[in-house]
Amino acid sequence: MKSRKDQLVSYSDNQRQAAMSKYKVIQPNLAYQKSLVDISEDEGIPLRTLQRWKKHYQENGLIGLVRKTKSDSGKTRLDPEVISEIESLFFTYRKMSIATIQRKLCKFCTEKKFISPSYSQVYKAIKSLPSSVGVLAHEGEKVYSEKFDLIKIREPKRPNEVWQADHTLLDIEIIDTKGVPKRPWLTIIMDDYSRAIAGYSVSFDSPSAIQTALTLHQAIWTKRDSKWPICGIPEHFYTDHGSDFTSDHLEQVAIDLRINLLFSKVGVPRGRGKIERFFLTVNQLFLESLPGYIGNSDKADRLNFQEFRNKLHHFLIYDYNFKEHSSIKMCPIDKWNSKLFLPNLPENLEKLDLLLLEISKSRKVHSDGIHFQGLRYTNPNLSAFVGESVLIRYNPSDIAEIRVFYRNQFLCNAVSPEISNYSIDINDLVAARTKRRKILKEKINSPSSVDLLITEQEEKAGHSNKKKKTTLKRYFNE
Repeated sequence: MKSRKDQLVSYSDNQRQAAMSKYKVIQPNLAYQKSLVDISEDEGIPLRTLQRWKKHYQENGLIGLVRKTKSDSGKTRLDPEVISEIESLFFTYRKMSIATIQRKLCKFCTEKKFISPSYSQVYKAIKSLPSSVGVLAHEGEKVYSEKFDLIKIREPKRPNEVWQADHTLLDIEIIDTKGVPKRPWLTIIMDDYSRAIAGYSVSFDSPSAIQTALTLHQAIWTKRDSKWPICGIPEHFYTDHGSDFTSDHLEQVAIDLRINLLFSKVGVPRGRGKIERFFLTVNQLFLESLPGYIGNSDKADRLNFQEFRNKLHHFLIYDYNFKEHSSIKMCPIDKWNSKLFLPNLPENLEKLDLLLLEISKSRKVHSDGIHFQGLRYTNPNLSAFVGESVLIRYNPSDIAEIRVFYRNQFLCNAVSPEISNYSIDINDLVAARTKRRKILKEKINSPSSVDLLITEQEEKAGHSNKKKKTTLKRYFNE
């Protein structure tokens, strides 16, 4: 048997407080200080009531003073078959009013010779049903699952344990290169533990696998900006089921970098609330104050793409990352740095490029360089590989430079003189050609001559790098 204390706990706070109030009224009589007659006169409570309270307390203690509710309180006194018909009508017809249900029931009860329920009885019967049952019947399993399924929320315990990624079409119009106002897409990669922004990209193009890969490239590698220290290979990469996130390319990258890909349930983006709230923050704290915002009437002075990107970069890196977050009670940068850990980085930038930068078709090295996208790309090292097929990789946002690979080995960076300030020293070009002829004559019968060519060119490249600082462009926030 349960103790009286355990039983008392099963009642509401109001019921227990009411019982305590009754006890305090009769307590002087229980302590032999006042008679019930005197208490009745002082408190204005009938003597019979005080006698009943005292009797209940002496028999059952404080729980005897709890006001009991009727077992059928709140329930409708209807025939079970009538209640079943009410529930059937309610579940079957989503938009049917209670008045209509009550009218249909009157016809049903007449046929079955039951007493017809009143409107209030039908109302009470419907309101007594669990709200989850109504949602399941009227809105389907998907909505029911979102509202009532029990889920386990797993919070990361350290930086770079989980990164989230998503895209959104921003509520602002900016001017493209042709002078046409367009809404840009924002791609974000966020560290789940600290809420810090690890990488981002903005583009007029719809989300794609290459856009995701380029953003992940930026997020993983170290940035030039000391105010933006977020970097490293995440343990888990959490996304939705968009085609850009489920591409073979991203899957191969994840395997090579030992990243565990996590996907939200199809059509049910549970656990994506953090990045969704971030997009709301961007909208409210950044976009609403800019010209061209969809909700503003004044759109005359819209920003161009570069102006918008500069403002977005400042907001993400210098405002958002350094502003106290309401959930973690500190700024994201401090949270990310709080564990004093060393991020897991790729062996080198070339390996990361090989995985994440777009792969084009093989290109043949011509005597004047590599032809690609109507441009010509040159580098002294290419003179040793005229006539050979190479693989090139490039960043679509900066095609002034391409990376050249031969047999999956990084060969060099090739630059287009037409769209950059890069120029090749003619003496270096002549020296490279002379060296190539000499090697070919000496090693013409050697089966490993091509491998030796690569070794020689790598040594030359290393020597050249020691002599002078490179003037090659680097990727934005590489």
